[in-house]
Amino acid sequence: MKLFGGGKPDHPMTDAKEARRILGELPAQDAVRALEELAHWHESLSLAEGFRPEERIELLLLVDDAAQPRVRKLTRDYLAQAPTSRFQENRLWTALHEYWRQAGLALARAVDLFVQGAKGAEAARPALPLLLVRALRAAAQQVKWMHMRYGPYDYAVWGVLNRVYAYAESRGLAQANVTVQPGLPAQSTPWFEFARAALLSASAPEGLLPAEIDLAERIVGELAGHFAIAEAPTTALTYWTDLGKPMAPQRALQAPTPAAGLRCLGAGAALAAVRALAERIRTTAALPSGLNLVPGESTEEVLEVLEHLALYWSPQAPERKHQRHRVSSLLTVANGLKGVMDTLGNGPASSAETWVIENVSAGGFGAMVPQVKGDWLRVGALVAIQPEGGNNWVVGMVRRVSKTPDQRARVGIQTLSRAPAVSTFVLAGARNASEQGVLLRGNDPASADVQIALRPGIFAPGQNLEAARAGRQHVYVPTGAGERGEDYEIGRFRELVREA
Repeated sequence: MKLFGGGKPDHPMTDAKEARRILGELPAQDAVRALEELAHWHESLSLAEGFRPEERIELLLLVDDAAQPRVRKLTRDYLAQAPTSRFQENRLWTALHEYWRQAGLALARAVDLFVQGAKGAEAARPALPLLLVRALRAAAQQVKWMHMRYGPYDYAVWGVLNRVYAYAESRGLAQANVTVQPGLPAQSTPWFEFARAALLSASAPEGLLPAEIDLAERIVGELAGHFAIAEAPTTALTYWTDLGKPMAPQRALQAPTPAAGLRCLGAGAALAAVRALAERIRTTAALPSGLNLVPGESTEEVLEVLEHLALYWSPQAPERKHQRHRVSSLLTVANGLKGVMDTLGNGPASSAETWVIENVSAGGFGAMVPQVKGDWLRVGALVAIQPEGGNNWVVGMVRRVSKTPDQRARVGIQTLSRAPAVSTFVLAGARNASEQGVLLRGNDPASADVQIALRPGIFAPGQNLEAARAGRQHVYVPTGAGERGEDYEIGRFRELVREA
């Protein structure tokens, strides 16, 4: 690739002054459009001929600086409590993912100028530590946004991330501390950026909701300085990767093959920290400081994510509560609270999907989705499922999703009830207020502990629900909150029965 030409580069951003003028004219009220333009500038600047390395790096960093307020705004919009339309969700995700993709490629190309010993690269050496941090952060953000949709995953991104970090080590810059953004106090190192990306991806984000993935990333960022990385395995280093390969970190179920690029990773002192934070929340019911939380995050949400991280950072690999048995049969699936209620009441609709069961246990199913239809398939989705040849429906919740590039997916489903029933519930104390929902009984038919799924906003603290069935009056006394999704909330109740 010809990198240098005579005179000024044939490019609109000929220098930093002109770049600032162009960046100042970005749409102020349309962050999506502005981010799309910034992604274009990354691609254009990284491929244009005629820039000296220090000029190219300076311009790329100016573009990245201009993007950060837009990235923060669109991320907040994407994770907003009120669900947006699918069109808007896709628009936001595409803008954010594409920006980080182009930023990661552009910054990695700039790092490659040093790797290849391009003319003039050493003159730009003072900018190399910051360039390495920004390149690693951009690649890590692209990985994060792939996690937000549970794939498909482009492992070439891990190839870039691993190679950039390997180069940082080779130049003795892994611990080089830099101020990441002008005007902001936060500092980082290439080691920190790599450790944060590696441990977040190793923490089973496929089992978290998008908002929980974002929260986990912030907690990981606060604790990443306690992580451990070494060139040889130990019992405390629970994951490994090879910097010479395009691979994400993997659980070290057995000793990895020695290689020059082998790096073994573990949570280090961060494991004790997340356990202590979780215990403090259980004891005080208050959120601790220092976790980079955002307004509106509840103690329940933070506790759940902390427990999730502790589970996957532990030297002992997570064990399943129930033994799995391999099977192969078809599975009819209806999704969403309305789809579940319609199916339990009237049988499957034409929109029902057919999946393939791969394994089954007392706690749920593992299944393969031959073709992902629509974008409803995500962690937390409520489903009604019926194995081929069966005559009863089971209600469950999607707990794990991993999509593939060929529009397939593997999912894990937790069973909520093997004897669900649609029922009309009356809100105690509210005259003529009734709501249809799903009664979810557990495996013990004699137990008075049940769950009820209703649409969001119906449950009220301390409010009983009532239902009349078979000449008896059923009163449901609330005992706690359960799971929630985009179109449902589940409450826990103690069932009392009296004659009508």
